[in-house]
Amino acid sequence: MNSSLLFVVLIGLTLFSYWFGLKRSLKVAGGPEHKKDLTCLPEQFGLLTAMVCGLPALITLLIFNSAEQLVVEQLLTLTLPAKIQALSSIDLGLYLNNISSIAYSETTQSLLKIIATQGIELQTTASTVLQEQYKAALTLQTLNQQATWLKTALVLIIAVVSIIVLVRKFSLTYKARQKSETIIRALLVASSAIAILTTLGIVVSVLFESIHFFKSVSPVEFMFGTQWSPQTAMRVDQVGGSGTFGAVPLFAGTMLITFIAMILAVPVGLMIAIYLSQYASPRLRSIAKPMLEVLAGIPTVVYGFFAALTVAPVIRSVDESFGLSVASESALAAGLVMGTMIIPFVSSLSEDAISAVPKSLKEASLGMGATHSETVVNVLLPAALPGIVGAILLAVSRAIGETMIVVMAAGMAANLTANPLDSVTTVTVQIVTLLTGDQEFDSPKTLAAFALGLMLFITTLGLNVLALKVVRKYREQYD
Repeated sequence: MNSSLLFVVLIGLTLFSYWFGLKRSLKVAGGPEHKKDLTCLPEQFGLLTAMVCGLPALITLLIFNSAEQLVVEQLLTLTLPAKIQALSSIDLGLYLNNISSIAYSETTQSLLKIIATQGIELQTTASTVLQEQYKAALTLQTLNQQATWLKTALVLIIAVVSIIVLVRKFSLTYKARQKSETIIRALLVASSAIAILTTLGIVVSVLFESIHFFKSVSPVEFMFGTQWSPQTAMRVDQVGGSGTFGAVPLFAGTMLITFIAMILAVPVGLMIAIYLSQYASPRLRSIAKPMLEVLAGIPTVVYGFFAALTVAPVIRSVDESFGLSVASESALAAGLVMGTMIIPFVSSLSEDAISAVPKSLKEASLGMGATHSETVVNVLLPAALPGIVGAILLAVSRAIGETMIVVMAAGMAANLTANPLDSVTTVTVQIVTLLTGDQEFDSPKTLAAFALGLMLFITTLGLNVLALKVVRKYREQYD
């Protein structure tokens, strides 16, 4: 059976093992009326049985799925003619992809089945050029079938054997709860380790490619250059640009659009949070807050259409009426729409932070004679500052990482300007542009995307560190 069906079967077997472990513990105790004689509750025995059944089998399934294709390809390669095995890794990979396409193409499935079952000679069913490929396709199908059966048998055997071995250890003094907690603790540690290792893997991969980029382009030129034109000639005899990789216009455009978005999102979001948490009735808050959070669920491409078709023309018509020169795509249009999009991030998280402030602080302020507004400004907002800073930081990160709105409303021109009426671009837009289509990963043009990603990571890391210092300072004051 395939992996999806096997996973469903494994889930069912895990649920059965919970019931079986529970019943087995009651049998060990001598019946439900004697379950108090057990060291742990019967449910703890059932939970331990389910975990021992499901976890090893699931881990085996994941490992098998990860290594299955690689092992099958290696075994298939060993059956190929020597001239095919001698191909380069790239050519061999293309050949194996062609074999896989033949093996699982609907047009050749029936033919391969007839060849395999009736023993028809390949010379009578395929041209000379395709004979070796059809033989390899048959071998690939056989190997995949064998791998599927081996995977199914291995996973089910591990699950069943684990149940049998465990339930034989059940006794009145068996500490099922302690063992369950040990397994859960190990899962939590493994989850934390995966998160840390994933972060390290991202940083190392981006850093590795960035080092290759900085071997071709000076870091000084990249970080302080004011011209961005990554087009380069792919061959010596080809006519093309030499490439200029000054990233200052990209970061300037990113900061400009983010600044415009935050000017709109932070005050509006914060005032919404104050109103919902301190002034609105419970009924109004229960209706308004979910409706506001719908804005966060709208696809960014919809915001991009709104910015390009509605906001940008309105801004252009208004500014032209005052005699101002406005680009068809401007940073102001993108920033305003982006600010509208991230208002829910600021308002919702800030409202939660303000509502989490102990009521004793508010009541003490009101008892001292302060008005409601004075209490909000002088007591509640400072006390909720760590949560508010976290909300603003999340909104800034969201604005910096936005791509679609910028592409559709602000354009892709790398202009170094502080005028919000001009067309600009951002780091994320250029990363997408550089990695779109078939690219060679040994050219500075493509490697520049990784250098931009590294600089963006360093920038957001600096914002995180700054915000963390602010949070720690005021958290100590109000805890």
